[in-house]
Amino acid sequence: MSTPDIRVEKGHAEPEEVAALTAILLARAAGRPAGGSPAHRGRARAGWRRLEREPGFRAPHSWR
Repeated sequence: MSTPDIRVEKGHAEPEEVAALTAILLARAAGRPAGGSPAHRGRARAGWRRLEREPGFRAPHSWR
């Protein structure tokens, strides 16, 4: 191995810290399903509304 697989960009990481990070990354990679499922399974619609498209007044009983 002439080039390392993980490189520290800023600061100094001890070999134990690099080993711990590698173990976490490998565990996360092993936990993923092998299928081609999408990485993001969020909402199809945004949970917020654009203020310029809202009516000017909302009744107090309609607040969430």
